[in-house]
Amino acid sequence: MAPAGTVFPRYPVLAAKEYRPLSELKTGIVIQARSGRHRVQDGPDLVTCYIRGKLKKERLYTDLIATGDYVQWRPTRPGRGVIEEVLPRETKLSRLRPGPQQIPVEHVIVANPDQAVFIFSIREPTPRLRMLDRLLVIAENSDLPAIICANKVDLLDEPGEAHQLFGVYQEIGYEVIYTSIHTGRGIEALHDRLRGQLSVLCGPSGVGKSSLLNAIQPDLGLAVREISESTGKGRHTTVGVRLWPLDEGGYVADTPGLREAGFFDIEPEELAWHFVEMRPYLSDCHFSSCTHTHEHGCAVKAAVEAGEIAEVRYESYCRLLFGD
Repeated sequence: MAPAGTVFPRYPVLAAKEYRPLSELKTGIVIQARSGRHRVQDGPDLVTCYIRGKLKKERLYTDLIATGDYVQWRPTRPGRGVIEEVLPRETKLSRLRPGPQQIPVEHVIVANPDQAVFIFSIREPTPRLRMLDRLLVIAENSDLPAIICANKVDLLDEPGEAHQLFGVYQEIGYEVIYTSIHTGRGIEALHDRLRGQLSVLCGPSGVGKSSLLNAIQPDLGLAVREISESTGKGRHTTVGVRLWPLDEGGYVADTPGLREAGFFDIEPEELAWHFVEMRPYLSDCHFSSCTHTHEHGCAVKAAVEAGEIAEVRYESYCRLLFGD
């Protein structure tokens, strides 16, 4: 661990040349976490590191090392090293690890992000707003600022159609950026929000994450997705999760298309607190254990009936609560 008062510059790359608590011990950020070996950025140096054996016994119910983790590592030969310690995570975007398991295991998509950008398309594919609501719950649980990017607005027949779909999120306080790589709409606004931040980009397959990144900075090197005319489904060409440095400072992490986004460490009775528009009403319910679905004296249900909470969001809450 670093001594009290030690500050590590975070952007655009971690420069910690002055900190050597042990002989030749260095500090870097994991650009890409892979099974058994990890790419670590330390100032201008990019090295491949393996994990010290003693670390493999730790963090049994979460990822030992994730993209975005800060680590202390020791050089073994040019371009190679061993990770001695993983520094505590300040923030994370995580989900329940997919697949059958007796004990819930956390899958950390990106460690230490400053913000999450959830990208959904207006069309091709049709926006899956239930997934967006699920991702927003995950971000709220992590106290992670969330931005919504509504992409492919050039495909709309009516100008107001995008607001009909995503306006509800603006009304409850989320920033929504409407973008199109073909017309250039919103590209500069999105670029401004990414500067100097470690941003994780999430969304379903086919929504154009890689294309947006190429429009923001052509030399990011991300492969462009193509939409199959016959199926309308995307073929995601980005493999794994890695950090890409921005020329003007910061990193972006482009994640593969998410097919599952299960909750980790969120109890059913906590779910309503992660719907930001419900929070002002939760303490006014007649029952402290109110699920906001069938109880008498429920302030949340009353707010829905009064039009103060959008029915579509309330329905999403109910479906997430009962695992639909």
